[in-house]
This record gives sequence, structure tokens and C-alpha cells, in this order.
Amino acid sequence: MNDLTRRANDLVAELMAKPWGQVSPSVYETGRLVTLAPWLVGQQERVAYLLEEQRGDGSWGAPDGYGLVPTLSATEALLTAAEGDDGDPAVLMPAARAGLDALRKMLHDPPELPDTPAIELIVPHLIDLINEHGCADPLPLPPGMDITRLAMVRRLLESGGEPPQKLLHVLEVAGAGAGAVSPTSIGTVGASPAATAAWLRAPAPHDSADSARRHLEAVATRYGGPVPVGLPITVFERGWVLSWLVRAGVPVEVPAEMAADLRTAIGPAGTPAGAGLPADADTTSVALYALALLGMPCEPASLLAFDSGEHFCTWQGEDGFSVSVNAHVLDALGAYVRGRPAAAATYEPVMARVAGWLAARQEADGSWNDRWHASPYYATLSCVLALGEFGGPRYAGAVLAAREWVLSTQRADGSWGRWTGRPEETAYAVQALLLCGPEPDERAVAAAGRGYEYLTKMGDLSDYEPLWHDKDLYSPTAIVRAALLAAMHVARSHIQGEFTGKK
Repeated sequence: MNDLTRRANDLVAELMAKPWGQVSPSVYETGRLVTLAPWLVGQQERVAYLLEEQRGDGSWGAPDGYGLVPTLSATEALLTAAEGDDGDPAVLMPAARAGLDALRKMLHDPPELPDTPAIELIVPHLIDLINEHGCADPLPLPPGMDITRLAMVRRLLESGGEPPQKLLHVLEVAGAGAGAVSPTSIGTVGASPAATAAWLRAPAPHDSADSARRHLEAVATRYGGPVPVGLPITVFERGWVLSWLVRAGVPVEVPAEMAADLRTAIGPAGTPAGAGLPADADTTSVALYALALLGMPCEPASLLAFDSGEHFCTWQGEDGFSVSVNAHVLDALGAYVRGRPAAAATYEPVMARVAGWLAARQEADGSWNDRWHASPYYATLSCVLALGEFGGPRYAGAVLAAREWVLSTQRADGSWGRWTGRPEETAYAVQALLLCGPEPDERAVAAAGRGYEYLTKMGDLSDYEPLWHDKDLYSPTAIVRAALLAAMHVARSHIQGEFTGKK
């Protein structure tokens, strides 16, 4: 067993040992816990984490508008902590004032805000909370944003109405109204520590409250105080890890119970990423695709509930659309038809429509962009893989155009990245050059080889810069590790093929 294969099998074993998933801590979510649950174990560590993550300009988070939500959350949390007994005000207040100064600059001339979940609810809520601290110069809302949606959500919850399940993930914006909401069997509300903490602030049945508290304590203890933006992500993590590895040809032994659990997770309405979240087309598609790769093709009829007639939505009522979700739908339908040819008459017309929709959304430079990831390399790889494997010859030009864009954007050190070269984005670029579609030419193989050298130099990391969209950016670390191992395996195979004359 070579080193890559060993690491891949170790990673799959970890999925069983850590069934809730492996996710980076979140500045936004940790800030909300500082304010909402000062009683929770690890409060001092959460405050210290926020101080450590603050940037030199007083902000938190990534560039290009991604810093607004985490900076709002962390600043409000430090103001609250300074007013309480959760740290030295002489340390906390300067950090909070620096955060306020950074926010005023952001809001004075704001960049285009990213399409992250519930940003239109989170930003007005946090600005209102900060202004309630009595700042001399109240923060304004960003241009084009108002409190209309937030007010509607609060009225719904205050009336005792049952909210859409996807709203539970951001229950912390709702204020006091949460009467119709209950935790899941494991104690989470909306797969979100902040939402769970917010629910606990309202009157709740004793048993349910105990369950929610125990869940929060387990999450905070596991992370040493700070918390992730979403947990558990069991199905999401397993589907993506197995898909990355098996599609790339990495020889992994998948425990029978893991495959069985993945199959069981897919119900008539699809499957959610984890307990407390609604079923979504993305997780359902990737789980279906992984099962097909494992020789367990599962009827994908549940996906049709997400078909808008033009494209597939992530969930019903989604604002906007996602190219990566539709690429994964094409993967799932294509893999099922490949394993069950009799289903071609049912699903091939849908596949043709989705493939055409994806190709029409390719950017002029050959890339794609998406609402679930900050990097165009993720969206581009998703579309290249789906069109290259299941789109047919008519989309070869789209795949080649994407490869040209990838070739043109490689950095001098062999990496790729939106803001700077990063292992995760390099892994996506390498796979986009080598997997599926027309046979890669010498330039693609050479560029992928330089990417492989960069990944080799970086070593086997355990932490990655957050690039995935949720309430703020996060990193699903096991999924990212799988993408890196897949890229290195594919690149190594092509490099060896150049020397042996085999591909």
C-alpha cells in the first residue's frame, strides 16, 4: 500500500470514528455563542479565539465582502464580553473598537457582498445588536439591504407558526420567538450551535432543553471552546469524501456499514447534509453518485422534487441557483443510467437539459462561479467533471475552455487560488486538467505536475483556509483532504504514465 492509499484509507476510517464530521471553527458562530451562551463550557477560550483571529486592520474573515459577517459577529461578541465578566475590558474594548472602525470602513464603501446563506437576515440583526450597545456613531445597513425579511421571519416565529426547516439553521436572528421549534434527537437545532443556543434562551420543555445543552457542551468540548458553523454534516462529508476518492481511482476500502448508512439516509424526499437540516439536492446527488461508484446504484427519483423545469434548486424556495448543485445532479443521474441502462429513457432527457443549462453558464474566460464556494476552481471542477463524463462530445469544447482558463491562472509556485495559492484550490485545478473529457495534452500534464510538486511540498495538512459558503466561510477538512489525495493520485498516475508511455 503506497502512502497516498494509506492516507486515503485512514481518512475513510476517521469518518467512522468522528460521525458528526470534521469542520473548521467559525468566527461568526463562536461570536454568537459568546453572546448567547456565556454559561457554556469554554467561554474564556471562545473569547480568546476571537482575539487571536482578529486581523491587523481590526477585521475578521476573508477579502471581497466575506469579512462583513464575521466582523459584525466578533465585534458584537467582544462588546458583550467586555460588559460582562468574560474577560478584561482593557483588552476587549480596544479590540471591539478596532472592529467597529473596520466595520465603518466596510459599510462606508462596501464591496459587493457574497451570496452566503441568510446574509440578508444576519447583517441587519447584528448591526441592530451592535447599535444597541450605545455606540456614538451607529452603524448603517449596507446599500440595498433592509430589515423587511428579518421582520417577516420574526413575525412568523412570534405567531407560533412553524418555520421552514432551512430557517432553523439561522434561528439566532429570530429574537425570542421559537415556540414551534424542537431540537432533533441528538439535541441540535438546525445543525447550528448558535441556533441551538438561541433556542435555549426561550422557555423550553425540560427534557428537550437538557438534550440541547448536552449537545452544545459536546461540541464546545470537542473544539476546546470555539464552535463550527454547522454540525453534524455526516451525510455531506461521507458523500463528498467517497466521491472524490473513488472517482479519482484511489483504492480505498469502504466499510460496509458506511455504505449502508449512506443508502439508508436517502429517503423519498432526498437526504439532508446532517441532522437538523432540510433535505437538499446537492447532498442527495453526491450521496447517490457515491453509491453508484460503490456498485450500489440507487433510484434517483427523489431528485426530481428539486427540478424547477429549467434547472435543479438546492431546496424548494431557493433564491438564485447553483451550478455546482446542477453539476452534481448530472453526476447522479448519469451514474445511475450507466449502472441501470433501462432508466435511460426516464433520465437522459433531464440530463441533456441540465448539461445545456450548465454550459450556458460558463464564463467567457472558461470558468464557472458558484454560490456554495468562494473559489471558481471548485465550481469549474464540478462542471468539468459532470460535462466531461456525462455531457457527451458536444461539451468537449466547454471542458477544453475550462482547461485553458486553469492553465492561464497557475501561479509561479505551481499553485492555484482566488486570493493566494492554496492546496485546496490547487487540488481542484489539477483534477480539472486531468480528469474526464478529452485526453489532456502535454501542457495540461506538465501544469498538473507542477501542481503536484506544490501539494507534495505543502505536506499532509490538518487545517485549510475556509472557502466553503455557510453563514461565514468554513472548511470541511475531511472533504478537502480527500480532494487533495484524489488530485495527487491522479497527477501521480499521469506523471508515471509519461515515463512508461501509459495513461
